[in-house]
Amino acid sequence: MSKTVIPYSQEQGTKKEQVADMFNNISKTYDFLNHFMSLGIDIIWRKKAINELKEDQPKLILDVATGTGDFAFEALAILNPDKIVGVDISQGMLDIAKQKIAKRSLGHKFEVKLGDSEKLPFEAGEFDAVTVAYGVRNFENLEKGLADINRVLKPGGKAVVLEFSKPKAFPIKQLYRFYFNYITPGIGKLFSKDSRAYSYLPESVAAFPHGKDFVAVMDRVGFKHTKCRPLAFGICSIYTGIK
Repeated sequence: MSKTVIPYSQEQGTKKEQVADMFNNISKTYDFLNHFMSLGIDIIWRKKAINELKEDQPKLILDVATGTGDFAFEALAILNPDKIVGVDISQGMLDIAKQKIAKRSLGHKFEVKLGDSEKLPFEAGEFDAVTVAYGVRNFENLEKGLADINRVLKPGGKAVVLEFSKPKAFPIKQLYRFYFNYITPGIGKLFSKDSRAYSYLPESVAAFPHGKDFVAVMDRVGFKHTKCRPLAFGICSIYTGIK
């Protein structure tokens, strides 16, 4: 397993506690910086990930590490499920999500709650599908988190994970590394009160298993028919698995 990278190396607390603090700190600028730093491409990647569930037509979806809810809102528009439940460890991010839910009058279709990805507050076999967008690399224990996602899925249910990966081809690899290691922290420092959060991003991606290594973890916790679909020359990957 890759080494554990934490947001604040000089402070006490588990990775889980530090990640919650980090997202609480950046919650007010998170959406703006997400779209700004990705040049809006993150919206296209999210749609591609959600389209993995189109044939399945899930009625009840769990969105783990839901953050401010952007992935879930997109899933509502594309898939039209009966309901999406979002769970996150950051109350600050959930407060933003709740404001957006109220503004769009979607309380009957989308609800959020505080929760731990490694000990999800739901019964076994409760959901038709589980999604995670840019959240699994923040899990304190990846295997435990994926195992719990498997637990709350119905038999035959699908998990879809969207996460950053590491491109290998020249010159994408070099450009990606430069942007992530130098440009991203600089922009984050300029607009966010927590510059460390945007240094943690490239560090967490660099230390995280991707491609066949991530698929191997999904296989190990019981997922079947696992697949990895690289996007944008391997900058991002969509992982899918069936319970």
